[in-house]
Amino acid sequence: MVVLLTLILLEGVFFVAVRQFYYNGIVSVLSNHATVSSTFYAKYAGDLFYTNLNQHVTRILQNFAYETAELEIVDPSGKLLASTGEFAASGKRETKDVAEALKGQTGVWTGSNEVTGERIMAVSSPLIVQGQTIGVLRYVTSLEEVNRVLRSIYAVSAGVGLVVLLLVLLVSLTFASSMVKPIKRMTAASRVMAKGRFDIRLDTTDGNEIGELAGTLNYMASEITRSEALKNDFISSLSHEIRTPLSSIKGWSETILTGPMDDQQETRLGLQIISKETDRLIGLVEELLDFSRLYQKSTVLELTSVNLNELLSEVVLQMRSKAEKKRIAIALSGNSEPVTVKGDRNRLKQVFLNLVENAIKFTPPEGGQIMASLFPVAPEAEMARVDVKDHGIGIAPEHLGSIEGKFYQADPKAEGTGLGLAICREIIDLHRGSMQFESTLGEGTTVSVQLPLDGTVS
Repeated sequence: MVVLLTLILLEGVFFVAVRQFYYNGIVSVLSNHATVSSTFYAKYAGDLFYTNLNQHVTRILQNFAYETAELEIVDPSGKLLASTGEFAASGKRETKDVAEALKGQTGVWTGSNEVTGERIMAVSSPLIVQGQTIGVLRYVTSLEEVNRVLRSIYAVSAGVGLVVLLLVLLVSLTFASSMVKPIKRMTAASRVMAKGRFDIRLDTTDGNEIGELAGTLNYMASEITRSEALKNDFISSLSHEIRTPLSSIKGWSETILTGPMDDQQETRLGLQIISKETDRLIGLVEELLDFSRLYQKSTVLELTSVNLNELLSEVVLQMRSKAEKKRIAIALSGNSEPVTVKGDRNRLKQVFLNLVENAIKFTPPEGGQIMASLFPVAPEAEMARVDVKDHGIGIAPEHLGSIEGKFYQADPKAEGTGLGLAICREIIDLHRGSMQFESTLGEGTTVSVQLPLDGTVS
């Protein structure tokens, strides 16, 4: 439609320009001849005895006639005195050109012949003798031949415009088809994906925005499939985590209820197991709630000045008994000078407890080592750095980039919800810090945490 409207506009401008060109050419020729004739008459009328217009119209017609136009002589009242044409209508000439000529100017008029009905053009020039207009020389020419030529030009121009429009239409349809077809395929694939089928993949060979969009949809489907798999693994793992303590609680509850009440030692042991498994369930629920609050950004930190030396000492001391059960050595190497950061002490302790617990969990027993290191702070530094390094089983490269994702576990059968590192990441982000992982499969893992020093965070 844009091309069509543009062509119509251009064709219209072209038609008007060509018509004006031809018509102005005719006007120019007739005006020049009329002006020369009027000037000659005004200059030599007395010498040629033409001052009496009525008596010499025939002679004037002979001397001032033009080959391709009819010459009419009109008196000051507009009455036609004589004409070289066969079909000139008698009577008065009241057209615009005659009126302008009687005012002393050259006039032009375009209209229809009263007798033949054909299109004509008239150019009138005044006959002025001794300052008075004694008559008008009116040259009339037919426009039929010119209009025929113009119609031919218009037809050719319209034909060219039609060919251009058809070519543009063909190219537009081809181009539109090349865009619409893949978009329709993507629309259809999106409808299928909306119904839960994410195994569909789109062709990404188009080296344009369509191909990029198809690649984005494929990536989205892959991520949704991956998230679905993680969710299913999480549900399976969580179900296992919940079922195990519930089975213990139910089993010991029934044992205590049905067993002899005088066996205090067995009753005490059952109650201890029930209490332990209950705490385990509470921990699972708290972890889920904790992640939910952090993920929704609804957690508010209680920022205070936190001494990392003291905090890490508490963490190592708290986890030492658990490490010793697996005969794993755990130690703290730190800065002798106090290192203070701005943060929520409980949340930061939660992070380091989780990191050390993971290190213990994935370090083989008998001879394993875990080191928590607090690095010295340079005078110009703005961040404190803590490393938790183990010599455990390490993390495979294909899992290293995903371990911080929610519900992700490299081993779906392992204990836990897969939320620990995701929670740590959210807490560190809230503290405007960073957490990085370096690991070699079979050799161990190092987790580096950087936190803003006290005074650098407002």
